[in-house]
Amino acid sequence: MMIYDIRLLITYSFDQPTGAGRQLLRLMPVHLPPDQAVLSESLIITPRPGERSDFRDFFGTKLVEIGMAPGLTSLQFDLRARVQRMAKAIWLDASPALIALTDDLAMQRDLGPLSPHHFLAASPRIGPVQAIVDFAQSATQGAATVREVVETLGKALHTTMVFDAKATDVDTTPAAAFQGGRGVCQDFAQIMITGLRGLGVPAGYVSGFLRTAPPPGQPRLEGADAMHAWVMAWCGIKQGWVDYDPTNACFVASDHIVIARGRDYADAAPVTGALRLGGGQKSLQAVDIVGLPNT
Repeated sequence: MMIYDIRLLITYSFDQPTGAGRQLLRLMPVHLPPDQAVLSESLIITPRPGERSDFRDFFGTKLVEIGMAPGLTSLQFDLRARVQRMAKAIWLDASPALIALTDDLAMQRDLGPLSPHHFLAASPRIGPVQAIVDFAQSATQGAATVREVVETLGKALHTTMVFDAKATDVDTTPAAAFQGGRGVCQDFAQIMITGLRGLGVPAGYVSGFLRTAPPPGQPRLEGADAMHAWVMAWCGIKQGWVDYDPTNACFVASDHIVIARGRDYADAAPVTGALRLGGGQKSLQAVDIVGLPNT
């Protein structure tokens, strides 16, 4: 178990005063018993929006919708939260063979937020990509169970892809990132989801925070942690959902803190919406995650 103090600061500056606009924010950690509990939280928006509405979407993500008056020269989102994280990596494999997963799916009649049926078909940003499916089939040959398929594909992508923060942007498709062989956690996750769905494994997108460790002997740098993305995969009735991080080639445990879950990045984007701009804009983002002593 770990308890974290989290701060996320996102700042936008505009070359010219903006027109009116609306924004949809997915920045706040979610309560996910028994794996994650939100002990406290606040989101301060500067300047204060003219309208603010807090609610949850279909998948349980906390959303904040704001309406901003015209004349902005800057906009800042300041999140502070304390989160207790109890998740542990799942080592027991209770999943069926891949060929038997269709039988488990056929028995699933529930259409709630975590129904695997929502995560198997194409979604707004993820559709069939034959090159990725071929890669997934080749990489997972010999995997005895669905959980092994998930882990094997994640490790193969980690080995094949190069992490490169300058190679892609938020609109890069899984096909383009895979063809280029480079990308960030968003790309790793969406490529893996594409491959898993192509194999018949329901898979979704998870966004959140990742607590990172400095090199041995080096102090932690404030703001050095990061917003992150990984994959959730449905491994049958007995195993259920398993979270895997292909960027770091590991099953998700207590260092990963969940903000949003959905079918792809479109369901989990931290900031979306529109502002009328008459010039350019700049943005800065800093995340700081501190594990509390004696936890």
